[in-house]
Amino acid sequence: MSTLSVEMLAAAPAGPITSAGHAQLGIAVLVGIAVIVLLITRLKLHAFLSLTIGSLVLGAAAGAPMDKTIASFTAGLGSTVSGVGVLIALGAILGKLLADSGGADQIVDTILAKAGPRTMPWAIVLIAGVIGLPLFFEVGIVLLIPVVLLVAKRGNHSLMRIGIPALAGLSVMHGLVPPHPGPLAAIDAIGANLGVTLALGVLIAVPTAVVAGPLFSRVAARWVDIAPPEKLIPQRPSAELERRPGFGVTVATVMLPVVLMLAKALVDIVVDDPKNHVQRVTDVVGSPLIALLAAVLVGLFTLGRAAGFGRDRLAGTVEKSLAPIAGILLIVGAGGGFKQTLIDVGVGRMILDFSKDWSVSALLLAWLIAVGIRLATGSATVATISAAGLVAPLAEGMSTTHTALLVLAVGAGSLFFSHVNDAGFWMVKEYFGMDVGQTIKTWSLMETVISVFSLVLVLLLSLVL
Repeated sequence: MSTLSVEMLAAAPAGPITSAGHAQLGIAVLVGIAVIVLLITRLKLHAFLSLTIGSLVLGAAAGAPMDKTIASFTAGLGSTVSGVGVLIALGAILGKLLADSGGADQIVDTILAKAGPRTMPWAIVLIAGVIGLPLFFEVGIVLLIPVVLLVAKRGNHSLMRIGIPALAGLSVMHGLVPPHPGPLAAIDAIGANLGVTLALGVLIAVPTAVVAGPLFSRVAARWVDIAPPEKLIPQRPSAELERRPGFGVTVATVMLPVVLMLAKALVDIVVDDPKNHVQRVTDVVGSPLIALLAAVLVGLFTLGRAAGFGRDRLAGTVEKSLAPIAGILLIVGAGGGFKQTLIDVGVGRMILDFSKDWSVSALLLAWLIAVGIRLATGSATVATISAAGLVAPLAEGMSTTHTALLVLAVGAGSLFFSHVNDAGFWMVKEYFGMDVGQTIKTWSLMETVISVFSLVLVLLLSLVL
């Protein structure tokens, strides 16, 4: 079997890889992913370390010189963190401001005050969708669980009838809509347009959240009928605040970066003239960095100051928001390093060589790869980043919209059937007071509904766009 080094691959970028080379690369990919899976699931090693070790094993198994493998990994880590790290940090700051100021609670209380018993699941999924835009999934759960438990108890609702819509709204946003880490990393790896991906992601997320939330909750409530666990009803985050920001200004602040990025995407499509003054302005204000930075700066006043925060409290809020995302940044960065290693040893070209004779859609292939990694590792973020690196070569020659749909296909696959190797599985189980079987019947199946239904929408959109 011939040795495939980074230098050899770089010397002949357009030439085909031999069948022996395909075999070696295929084995190298399987070995690298297997090492990552075993380290995460069996040895409980942090995903950052697992991805780092898996990348080195991948390079060694592919026959690439170790110094070249290290260079590939560090280059991929650096480019990924530089591309999405600041955006993740800004998103974390905005989410912390929303939570600590009571803005999230204000959104919740306002919408629930207008919802009746029959419309309550729909109100909950709306709340989860709005709050889920700037917040990480785990933070969103912590914010919404008190609301879910209180509403279910006071309104005598089935816990699943209220809880599933909340989880669906948060999960859909986490997997499909930037600025969440997974979609951002996939956009960076595949080279998709962020504005177009955001627009299509929201378009797919809304009906998906409806189907997996209020509609599926009817079935889940029949399968698992449990009461809210009394001991798990915690204090709401804003219970000690004397005042909170208003509903309208809170929603406007949360939606500001989304509106700016969507405006940029719309102007790019309609105008399509780099010299046009309007397009030049929207290219700046609608860039992810400026859009999120603007939302954070506005939020310091509309959320922080409105809640009575002084300079010290605001500084403390910003500081506290950054510490929890260190692990996320490292995982995303290591995932970028793994992606770059895959590309540099020639896996991308191997996939192109194989897939050109297949009748399988590139979108379906991307979804299947993400599903496999999700089931193995339990991490939606790891699945998104790894799958995006594998399928990135398939985006060559694709239109802007189809490249965005490739990102969303990966995101959809990354949500498939959460089970016992996923931290989110155990978080949901404990908060809702369920056993493992009940969690699988509700949470795991809900994630599967999200994954499959969003894939169907991606494939349908690919036929008309």
